[in-house]
Amino acid sequence: MVEHPTRTRWFIVALIFCMGVLMFIDRVNISIAAKYIMPEYGLTDIQMGWIFSAFVLGYALLQIPGGWLGDRFGPRIILAGAIFWWSAFTAATALAGDLFLVSLIGIVGSFAVVRILIGIGEAAGPPNYNRMVANWIAPNERALAMGIATSGSAFGAALTPPLIVWIMVNLGWRAAFYLAGAAGILLALLCYWLTTDEPAEHAWVNQAELQRIAAGRATTTTTPRITQPIPWRALLVDRKDLWFLTAAYFVLGYILYIYFSWFYLYLVNVRKFSVLSGGWYSTAPFLAGAITAPIGGWLSDHLSQRFGKRIGRCGLGICGLLLTYGLIWAGASTSDPYLAILLLALGSAAVFLTTAAFWASTMDLASTYAGTVSGFMNMGGNLGGAISPTLTPYIAQQYGWETALFVAAALAIVGAGFWLGVHPERAIELQENTSPIVQQTEAAASAVAREGADR
Repeated sequence: MVEHPTRTRWFIVALIFCMGVLMFIDRVNISIAAKYIMPEYGLTDIQMGWIFSAFVLGYALLQIPGGWLGDRFGPRIILAGAIFWWSAFTAATALAGDLFLVSLIGIVGSFAVVRILIGIGEAAGPPNYNRMVANWIAPNERALAMGIATSGSAFGAALTPPLIVWIMVNLGWRAAFYLAGAAGILLALLCYWLTTDEPAEHAWVNQAELQRIAAGRATTTTTPRITQPIPWRALLVDRKDLWFLTAAYFVLGYILYIYFSWFYLYLVNVRKFSVLSGGWYSTAPFLAGAITAPIGGWLSDHLSQRFGKRIGRCGLGICGLLLTYGLIWAGASTSDPYLAILLLALGSAAVFLTTAAFWASTMDLASTYAGTVSGFMNMGGNLGGAISPTLTPYIAQQYGWETALFVAAALAIVGAGFWLGVHPERAIELQENTSPIVQQTEAAASAVAREGADR
C-alpha cells in the first residue's frame, strides 16, 4: 500500500501565519491608539513619528542577530522566546506614559524605549519564519509558503484597525495592549509545544512527507544548526546579489510603513473620514495584501519552475513594483476619497504581490544561512521603514500629503531597478555542512528518485 504523505509542513506554515497576524497587531496597534495617546499626552505628529520609528529602528538593527540565532540554535526556541518577549513589552505599552522612564527621558522617550524593545523581539520573527520554511518546505513550494506567512502579516494589519478601535471605544486604549500581550504569550507556548526545527524530529511527520520535503533539494541543503562562522565574504563581497535584493527591500519597507503608520490618520485627518469609518476603510490595503501575498508566492513558484527563477523571482518583483508606482501615484492624485482608498489599496496589493519572491530569493541564494541572509535583507527593508514614518509627515507638512505619496511612488521605480542585479538562479557558493537529519531526508529523496527510474 502506498503511504500518503502527511501535511504537517502546512500546519507549521499555518502557525507561522498566526505569528504574522499577532506580530502585525502588535506593530500597527499604536498607530490606531495614537488618536487617543496624542491628545492625552500632548504629542505632535512629529513626536508620534519618532515613537513609530523607534520600533522600526530596534526591529531593523536586530534582524541579523535574530536570523543568526535561528541558524545557530534552531528556529523553534528562538521564535517561542521572541514571541514571549515582544508580547510582554506590548502589554507594557499601556504603562509607558507612567513608567519611571518618564522622569528621566520624558513621555516620548519612555514610549520610544518600550517600542524599541518590542522591535527587538519582533526582529527574530521573519528571519526565523524563513529559516523554518527552508527546513520544512521543498524548494518548489517555498515562495507559496512565504506568501502565506506574509499574508498573515497583511491580515493582522487589516484586522488591527477595526479590532483596536472597537476595544478602545469599549474598554479604553490600554486594554488593547493588555489583550494583545496575553494572546502573544499563549502563542509563544503553542510554538514551543507544537513545532520542531526539522521535519524528521516531528512526531506527526511520516516518511512519505519527509520524501516530499526533500524532493528537489540540492546535495547540500539546509541544516538545523550552523556552527561555523557566517561566510560574509561569499555573501556580500564575491557576489552583490544580496545588496541589490536588500536595496529593493529597503524601498518596499519605506512604502509599506506609510500604510502601517499613517494610512489610518491620513484617511481621518486628510480625507476627512470619521474615526470609525476610517478604522474600517484603513483595512483595505491589508485585506488586499492578504489576498495577493499567497497568489504572488504561488505565481513565483509556478513561473520559476516553467521559465526559471530569474523570471519567477526577479520578473515578478519588477512588475509588482512598477504596478505599485502607477497605483499609488493615481491614488494620491485623485480628489475622490473613495477612489483614493481603492487605488491606494491596490498599490498595497501590488507591493504584497512581490514579498514572497523576496523571501524565496534569500533561500535560493543561500538556503543554509536562510535566517541570517533574510535577516540582512529584512534589516534593509526596515531601515527604509524606520525612515518612512518620520520623513513622510515632514514632507506632508512642508509640501502636502500628495507629494509625500508621490515620493513613495517614485521610489517604487527605483526598487524595480534594483531587482536587475539579483540572480536567484545562481546560488552563492558556500562551504556548508550537512547534518544527519538532512542526510536522512536526502537519502529519502534519492530513494524516491531511484524508484522512479526503476519504473
